[in-house]
Amino acid sequence: MLEHGGRLRAAAAHYGIPLAAWLDLSTGINPCAWPVPALPASVWQRLPEENDGLETAAAVCYGNANLLPVAGSQAAIQRLPNLLPRAAIACLSPLYAEHPHAWRTAGHRVREIDGKLSRAVAAATPYVLLCNPNNPTAARHSRATVIDAARQLNRRGGWLIVDEAFVDPTPEDSVADLAGTPEMPRLIVLRSLGKFFGIAGARIGFILATPDLLHRLREQLGPWAVSGPARAVARMALADHQWQTATRAQRRAAGDRLQRLLAGLGEVSSTALFATLCSPDGGAMHEFLARRGILTRHFPELDLLRLGVPGAEEDWARLTLGLRSLHSAIERGNSQANP
Repeated sequence: MLEHGGRLRAAAAHYGIPLAAWLDLSTGINPCAWPVPALPASVWQRLPEENDGLETAAAVCYGNANLLPVAGSQAAIQRLPNLLPRAAIACLSPLYAEHPHAWRTAGHRVREIDGKLSRAVAAATPYVLLCNPNNPTAARHSRATVIDAARQLNRRGGWLIVDEAFVDPTPEDSVADLAGTPEMPRLIVLRSLGKFFGIAGARIGFILATPDLLHRLREQLGPWAVSGPARAVARMALADHQWQTATRAQRRAAGDRLQRLLAGLGEVSSTALFATLCSPDGGAMHEFLARRGILTRHFPELDLLRLGVPGAEEDWARLTLGLRSLHSAIERGNSQANP
């Protein structure tokens, strides 16, 4: 099983710092989550039913009714490779590691392509996969760029798979409305409510694709693939357009603020939910902050350090203080200094 961020208990045990004393920035989950209300007892007592309004709310939000709720986009990531004939897939790299892992496990040949999306399309594989925005690099592709890639692949009978787990703050980049339509039948889009809405524990997301592919995936997943409480929460969150609009503006400002805060430590890229620092000293920075109870995500093979966006002002103040200490330690040539 691959390692992910959010392993706070392991960090607490390793560094000897109590759970409650940590500032966890190791994921890209919105710390200012959609306010989940009290749920009626019936959602806990009854089996989930599909005619509860969830699919309708999602269709309005994404502009496309060709969708299927899944237990987090991770469920679709793991199952999708089994629905398509085994062949070669070009993954725009680096990317969320579960994608190439799932395709390799299913028997596909994975080519990880560095650089631009055009290079992945030019690889002439039957499938091309990208994350937009990308995790962990924060790179973004415009809607026009993704549409052009989808059209090129469609002309040669190829498929484009787009993971849009982090796209909610920038809906102008999304191509979810086109997935599985007559115009783009070989475009597949994955969406998640865990990141922008901040309800990762509910484990709910969507796959948007042709009705035939969705039917086959539904058959693989079996009945009640998403719990009743998760369906209820997702339906209300997707319908709360006022919260979404306000939160987009807040998170974009927070992403810009985090990027400014990291300036001077290396090359920084950011989304509205996380920032990524490229530096060969990323591991030392990760350790320095962790010893002060600030958990980040280090990607040692990529020389990347990813930090989620803080929520409360006291969290911003704590991160600011930690980074100031880090700057001072670097200036003294002692980033490995003890707390």
